[in-house]
Amino acid sequence: EDDKKQKLVEKLLYDDNYTEEFARNWTTLWTNILIGRTGGTDNNSMISRPGMQKYLRDSFARNKSYDRMVYELITASGSTTPGEDDFNGATNFLIDKVNEEKASLATAATTKIFLGLQVQCTQCHNHPFNNWKQETYWRMNAFFRQVRAFGGGMRGDMVSARLVDQDFRGEGPGARMEEAEIFFELRNGIVKQAFPTFIDGTEIDRSGYVNVVNRRVEFAKLVLESEFMPKALVNRMWGHFMGYGFTKPVDDLGPHNIPNNPELLDFLAEEFRTSEYDMRQLISWIVLSKPYQLSSEQNSSNESDDPLLGQQPRFSQFYLRQMQAEQLYESLLIATQAGESRGSYEEQEQLKSRWLQQFSQAFGTDEGDETTSFNGTIPQVLMMFNGDLMRTAISTDRGSLIDRLVRDDSMSDKERLEYLFLAGLSREPSREESEIFKQIYHAREGNLSESLRDMWWIILNTNEFIFNH
Repeated sequence: EDDKKQKLVEKLLYDDNYTEEFARNWTTLWTNILIGRTGGTDNNSMISRPGMQKYLRDSFARNKSYDRMVYELITASGSTTPGEDDFNGATNFLIDKVNEEKASLATAATTKIFLGLQVQCTQCHNHPFNNWKQETYWRMNAFFRQVRAFGGGMRGDMVSARLVDQDFRGEGPGARMEEAEIFFELRNGIVKQAFPTFIDGTEIDRSGYVNVVNRRVEFAKLVLESEFMPKALVNRMWGHFMGYGFTKPVDDLGPHNIPNNPELLDFLAEEFRTSEYDMRQLISWIVLSKPYQLSSEQNSSNESDDPLLGQQPRFSQFYLRQMQAEQLYESLLIATQAGESRGSYEEQEQLKSRWLQQFSQAFGTDEGDETTSFNGTIPQVLMMFNGDLMRTAISTDRGSLIDRLVRDDSMSDKERLEYLFLAGLSREPSREESEIFKQIYHAREGNLSESLRDMWWIILNTNEFIFNH
């Protein structure tokens, strides 16, 4: 059985037939991580969401190493928009973050996503739980003072913008290019200066001239050398597959937040580094691990392992959790075969983006946070009950899943019902569920199409479909 699982994992990760789907899935997830669910959807945004997705899709399809992706995302310059001569999709990560509040969003997002360190907590005061000082934040912030974002007008129906490196003179009336310092104010009113210094204390040349030292490039090199980079990615990926990371939240590995299994986190991080940051290899290790393959059913030995009660997860079971909005969207398309007649990749992503926007809202904080009204809320319930996607999923129109089942004369009604359960829940119906279908069929006065549609609606609205288990 273990051999069968390994062969399946290798097929899904490495078979050419699954490359496009692999790239699509991880592009969706990393687009949300890097620019958020709402990134590029605002009229005032310089982000090209298609540009971000193109960069990620190409990277994942080619199995680009994670360290290479991190370096490119931090150092990218050029146009955000596909079709431009200097197009570089990686620029979309920082394009909306560098001009805001002295690059505060760039500082916060880059350190949080790629290092798992939330240094923005010390922007205005010393950290309450560890020895990070205000200068920790401002020294990191100084790395982003040579980069600027410029809007270049419209290209067709898309915004054209560019990320460029510029000499930085420093702040204050006596600023000199040779030592381009920045200033910050302590809570007691004392003003101090800061120069680009990494979280571990490593300093770089203080010059503001790009041709002397490109601060972003030096920052990217330091990120790649940091012990936190592989840990941050391992923690994020473990959290994605297991429901919980080694820390909560997954992007806070600061000294005040001890991992629940530090030996395993350190081991996986070192193995990931040794594998030359191969993300497919890391995924394979996680999904073939014993914790991932455990049942979600509780028993006397693991019933006390419940992170929902505030305890640290022990990973003695597979934790039941609701699918994310993107996962549910794709699951509905696959289960109902509604995706078989979809248009181009770009058209598909635009449809998905519009559907997801109804649940997502951005709000202004130092981290550029978003909130979602998806998990178990009234908007989600209404969408699942009678939203456009659900109406399409249960449609009886010509060519729909229900229509094809009804028209397939080789199938019995029992086999049609089994097909729906296998498509939606990966199992056959129970005796009680088969009896429910008979009752629906009787109430519908023998209308097979309407009866199957009602049953399909029930299946798609069960917790069994909506939850990962």
